[in-house]
Amino acid sequence: MPGIKSYRTVPVEKLRWRFDPTDFSFETTDDIEPLTEIIGQKRGVEAFRFGMGIDKPGYNIFVTGTAGTGRMSTVLKLIKEMSDKDHAADDLCYVNNFENREAPILLRLKWGTGNSFKKAVSNFVENLKKEIPQIFESQEYISRKKEIMETYETKGKSFFKNLDQKVKDEGFALVDIQIGQIKRPEVMPLIDGKPVHIDQLESRVEDGDFPKEKYDLLKEKHSDLRAQIDNIFIELKDLQKEVQEKIEKMDKVVFMENASRIVEPVKKEFNTEPVRKYLEAMLDDMADNLQIFRPQTQTQIPGAGLMPFMVQGNPFQPYQVNLLVDNRDQKVPPIIVEKYPTYRNLFGSIERDVDRSGVWRTDFSKIKAGSFIKANGGYLVLNLLDAIVEPGVWQALKRALKSEKIEIQTYDPFYLFTTTGLKPEPVKMDVKVVVISDLRVYHILWAFDEDVKKIFKIRADFDTSMDKNDESIRQFTEFIKMETDKDKLKPLNGAAVAALLEHAVRITGRQEKISTSFPELTDLLREADFWAGEENKPIIGGSHIDKAIDAKIYRSNMIEEHIQEMVDRGTLMIDVDGKVVGQVNGLAVYSLGDYMFGKPSRITVSTSMGRAGIINIEREADLSGSTHNKGVLILSGYMRKKYAQDKPLTISASIAFEQSYGGVDGDSASSTEIYALLSSISDIPIKQYIAVTGSVNQKGEIQAIGGVNQKIEGFYDCCRHKGLNNKQGVIIPKSNVKDLMLRKDVVEAVTKGLFHVYQVETIDEGIEILTGKSAGKRKDDGNYPEGTINYIVDQKLKKLAEGLKKFAAEEESGKKSNK
Repeated sequence: MPGIKSYRTVPVEKLRWRFDPTDFSFETTDDIEPLTEIIGQKRGVEAFRFGMGIDKPGYNIFVTGTAGTGRMSTVLKLIKEMSDKDHAADDLCYVNNFENREAPILLRLKWGTGNSFKKAVSNFVENLKKEIPQIFESQEYISRKKEIMETYETKGKSFFKNLDQKVKDEGFALVDIQIGQIKRPEVMPLIDGKPVHIDQLESRVEDGDFPKEKYDLLKEKHSDLRAQIDNIFIELKDLQKEVQEKIEKMDKVVFMENASRIVEPVKKEFNTEPVRKYLEAMLDDMADNLQIFRPQTQTQIPGAGLMPFMVQGNPFQPYQVNLLVDNRDQKVPPIIVEKYPTYRNLFGSIERDVDRSGVWRTDFSKIKAGSFIKANGGYLVLNLLDAIVEPGVWQALKRALKSEKIEIQTYDPFYLFTTTGLKPEPVKMDVKVVVISDLRVYHILWAFDEDVKKIFKIRADFDTSMDKNDESIRQFTEFIKMETDKDKLKPLNGAAVAALLEHAVRITGRQEKISTSFPELTDLLREADFWAGEENKPIIGGSHIDKAIDAKIYRSNMIEEHIQEMVDRGTLMIDVDGKVVGQVNGLAVYSLGDYMFGKPSRITVSTSMGRAGIINIEREADLSGSTHNKGVLILSGYMRKKYAQDKPLTISASIAFEQSYGGVDGDSASSTEIYALLSSISDIPIKQYIAVTGSVNQKGEIQAIGGVNQKIEGFYDCCRHKGLNNKQGVIIPKSNVKDLMLRKDVVEAVTKGLFHVYQVETIDEGIEILTGKSAGKRKDDGNYPEGTINYIVDQKLKKLAEGLKKFAAEEESGKKSNK
């Protein structure tokens, strides 16, 4: 029999991909240029560039990929690279709508002019506050007003002059009577040269002190004169109204003449139709409310009719400008990353104040923009998972992207403040939204939210690894230079770069790939820089990279060490020497999120005559996952195909993961279970110093599994703790050889012959290594060579089938004889 160990052992050079630091053309990273291109995401970058290039509705970008693959940094770099440098976003302002104060008007101004417009309007109002009162106090205005008043007084006096003469002729007198704060002339008859009220004369008549005939005559004249006076006062009121209208008209004319002159520079500077209409509406409103230019503390805006719009303290507040978005510092389209995407932060709000009476008040000046509006004309980047958990955000974002406009409102799901009544003019949106998410969330939304297909038509998928070739290695070294420059780290020598490169390959679990988990690699650079500093070294060496990796593992591997302690003290029963029938060391991987490690697990099989078939004890105890159940069923299929073509498979076999209490899943132990089953049936012992991993199909072919490096290292650590005996090793699928990136100490042990790694393609190859016996190939007559594993198993199964048949016949015969 050929040497089993020699022709199935994995060559040492294939246990770990190594990079020779002497192949680098530099001594330290100070000798190379930093990376200027995007590394390792060709598919994602091409998709993102495509989405950026299409300026059509719905072509927003959904970036997917695993966290830590540099999605955010890549997205920002691409946006800055591809954004239109010659196109700056407009400024946005909200101003008062003087016709309908509940519907503020939106003004869109050219880039950088919003703040100038706000200042220009503010200066214009301030100039009016100074000049208009001076105009109303000027000698020319006072003279024109005096002329109108004198005309009124002359007419008024002529009315009273004629009346006074007539009153005297009738024996009456005009007397001013004070009624509250108003003086009113009253007609009184003259008795003995003195005015007497008509009511007093009536009392004297009743007392007999005054003739009744004379009283009746005086009363009739009094009524006539009183009627004439009332008519005169009506005429005076009409005259007063006419004069007031003339004065108001004159005031308006004077105001408009001067205000139009003062506002003209503003109109010329901001020469657009919306601005012109707004300024004209402002002047008309001021002309209707000239009282605001007189000192006062509180003014009700005419026509408002609603308490929330009362102006307290500043009657000129309605004439200010609310600069919603100021892009004067943005010479390129805005790029906004919203890291805290609440409804208010994204879409803005309408703020409210509580006055002293406890009433909520608001107006156009309380409208605030969110990052979605601030990004108008540019790009908004956000993490979808952060946004989707915030109330109302996802629905509002979809609505805005579909309608291409947004109406600013305060998110109020309980309708507590709906009485504010403000409905600002919607903002037309031209923004490209980039959401970053993991693949799972993307597929859920794609399946259950039909709007995603309409508003996110481009998906840029970021990979966790890139091909390993000369170009990618060059980019990797330039990436290291870029990060050391950015974080002001010490330079790396060739050994350090090679060590980091090899670690990046190990992260992927494939020798032909390099990890794109650049944040993780950058953290290692910083930590290696720390260890170099601790040793007062000016350059980061390979030992510092190794120390950073080891320190990171040590911070996370407490559970691994505790499990190893239980193995060492015999609490967890693992044999790493000797041979046992129906028992084999399987290999399991434990994942703790930030750390993954492997440890052996004892698998045992017990067989007997019977028809129960293969019993999965883990499944019976509800500790088996669906994938493990599938592996056991495949195992049964393999046994039927291999050994039950000429006889029934009459066997009862139970398979168990010993001391496993937390559940088992995955099919990587299915080949291990077959080895233990064959050992139990054939009664041939299995070497306990060789552990096994690998899944199997129904043809007996060994298939690749995950975590191969951690599994090998886990068993090596157990053997090292218990003592290496030069025989210990691990069987792995041949298809996993390209995934090997074993620790340096494991490779060294294999090189010295202290530990071994075997590769197999079939169950037959594996059982030969585990038992030291030939598996045996089926001959043309359907039988296996005598003395081989397969022969012994086949004969034992045949014997079990015949024994069960004989037992059944004897049992049937006994029943008949009892009858």
